[in-house]
Amino acid sequence: MNSLKFAFRTVLPILLMQIEVRDLWNQCLNIIKNDISEQSFATWFAPIVPLKFQNNTLTIQVPSQFFYEWLEEKHVSDLRKAIDLTVGRHGMLEYSIVIDNGDRKNPPITFNLPPTHQGQNNTEKAANFPNPAKSPFELKNLDSLELDSYLIPKYTFDKFIEGDCNRLGRAAGMAVANKPGLTAFNPLMIYGGVGLGKTHLIQAIGNQIKDSFPDKFVLYVSTEKFTNQFVNAIRNNSIEAFTNFYLQVDVLIIDDVQFLSGKEKTQETFFNIFNHLHQSGKQIILSSDRAPRDLAGMEDRLLSRFKWGLTADLQQPDFETRIAIIQKKLQEDGIQIDFDVLEYLAHSIQTNVRELEGVIISLMAQASLTRKEIDLELAKSTLKSIVNEQEKELSVESILDVVTNHFDVDIDTLRGKCRKKENVFPRQIAMYMLKELTNLPLKSIGYHFGGRDHSTVIHAVQAVSEAMETDQTVEKTIRNLFTRFNLKGVQA
Repeated sequence: MNSLKFAFRTVLPILLMQIEVRDLWNQCLNIIKNDISEQSFATWFAPIVPLKFQNNTLTIQVPSQFFYEWLEEKHVSDLRKAIDLTVGRHGMLEYSIVIDNGDRKNPPITFNLPPTHQGQNNTEKAANFPNPAKSPFELKNLDSLELDSYLIPKYTFDKFIEGDCNRLGRAAGMAVANKPGLTAFNPLMIYGGVGLGKTHLIQAIGNQIKDSFPDKFVLYVSTEKFTNQFVNAIRNNSIEAFTNFYLQVDVLIIDDVQFLSGKEKTQETFFNIFNHLHQSGKQIILSSDRAPRDLAGMEDRLLSRFKWGLTADLQQPDFETRIAIIQKKLQEDGIQIDFDVLEYLAHSIQTNVRELEGVIISLMAQASLTRKEIDLELAKSTLKSIVNEQEKELSVESILDVVTNHFDVDIDTLRGKCRKKENVFPRQIAMYMLKELTNLPLKSIGYHFGGRDHSTVIHAVQAVSEAMETDQTVEKTIRNLFTRFNLKGVQA
């Protein structure tokens, strides 16, 4: 009985510690899950095993050295955010790396490493990650503090693969980067579908300008962030400070301007900022998921200014460009594969660059986990859960059939004029899917819904896009519908 009590007292603290660290890691995962794509989460975070939490340090086990290096290079900020919100700013992270999986008789061989970003002095930057920047709106001028441009250094022209699909945009971007504010391309608007490289290109312009003109203040900001800053400025009675800050920017890069739609006050403020910067010879760079003429809910005076400079579109990459993208990505990671594997990957993924890169990452991760060479067999087995060959061309009828079956409505209701919510929503989703999955012009899409005009289609696409941003149920519904066509129509 005494030995049983001793065993109980010994084992119980260990079990409680294991439960505690699992709960802590699950909290971290829930935070990380909201910031990265579903595919990246499954590839890089699902295999991680939490080991212990002691002395404010969380130890996690990763399957290989490759995993450790990838997390440190690509997801260190995601991990830092999760640690900050769960443990606090003084929380630390330690990796336990498996170098031999062992067998039934021998346990796995591991070794522990702190993050490479940890540095020598933990008091300088907690767990070696940057402290939150001071709000620039508290500053009277930009000389008071070295401000962050919020550019990601990895986005450069060298890593942006040129092809027929993006040649005009890249050339215009290079011209602007060499002479910001001095070309006819002001503003420069880059538009195109999801995952085609808009953010990469506009950030590459910003990074090039920073390198070539260190005296210029370059600022990258998403439309969502700009809007939130404006709302906070209203709440804090600091509109003047907000506006004055933006008026001092030399190169303003605004991502996803389509989300200004319907925000009248924000548009008005942005209009005034735009005018001042343009008249002062400052460079303005914009991105959008559609051409200016297709942007609904925008003031005409703002749309007219979007058209002052150059508008360039990014299209889906052709086969040769996809080959080049794959080769470049693998080259960066020191990996060489046979050309037949390259061809298979390029033929399998035809939608956008982001999905192509995601598949490459999954393949490299699988090769690392299984310790196999990347060959055609491994590529096919890895991609079978991600990529399905599409044998038939998508038709309007097939898309409408999927929508009507999912929502249990008939085709006449979908095409009719009924304004009930239970009918309007499926109709909008059907329009959205036709826009995403076919090359039909907006007018033709409207024709299939009782002859509705193109503005109705634009409104429907915009409504679904916004709903996907704010409602996870809607996003999941769209994802499920796209999978019926063996496509990944929604990018996280």
